[in-house]
This record gives sequence, structure tokens and C-alpha cells, in this order.
Amino acid sequence: MPEVIVHRRRPHPRTEEKLMLAITDAVVKEFGAPKESVTVTIMEAPRDMKMKAGVLFSER
Repeated sequence: MPEVIVHRRRPHPRTEEKLMLAITDAVVKEFGAPKESVTVTIMEAPRDMKMKAGVLFSER
């Protein structure tokens, strides 16, 4: 049961459904997993809610 979690800083212009379908298709192709077993989750965080090396992404 493959599960893919995508973390991204903010909404992307590409629709979530289109992105999740592309990821699902890639997992099916590369892992040979049945489509029904693939789970995809997109988690988004605003740039002011994500930090790396002590610096907010919004300040980079």
C-alpha cells in the first residue's frame, strides 16, 4: 500500500487533482502497485509557517 506525502510551501497553480493523479500514475508504473492501493496526500504550509536553518521561508 504505497503512500506518498507531498509537502509544499504554498498553493501551486497546477490543480491538486491533476498533480495527485500524475503521482498515482507514477507510483503504479514504477512500483507495479495496483492503482486502488495508492494514497496521495498534499500538505501545504504558508511561507511564514516554515523555517530552515532558523530563517523563515518568507524571509529568504
